[in-house]
Amino acid sequence: MDIVQQHLLDSCRAAQHGEVPPPLPGRYDRDVMRGIRRRMRAWVTAHPPPLP
Repeated sequence: MDIVQQHLLDSCRAAQHGEVPPPLPGRYDRDVMRGIRRRMRAWVTAHPPPLP
């Protein structure tokens, strides 16, 4: 089952239960990548490499 089929299944189940459908696949990918990049930069800043 690919991501589109899973999304359709989840949307159908949400409609049957009167719930809000899930967000579209990939909708928040950019925000997640920005958050990961921000955390990595903060970690590198807090842990500089040792000087020889």
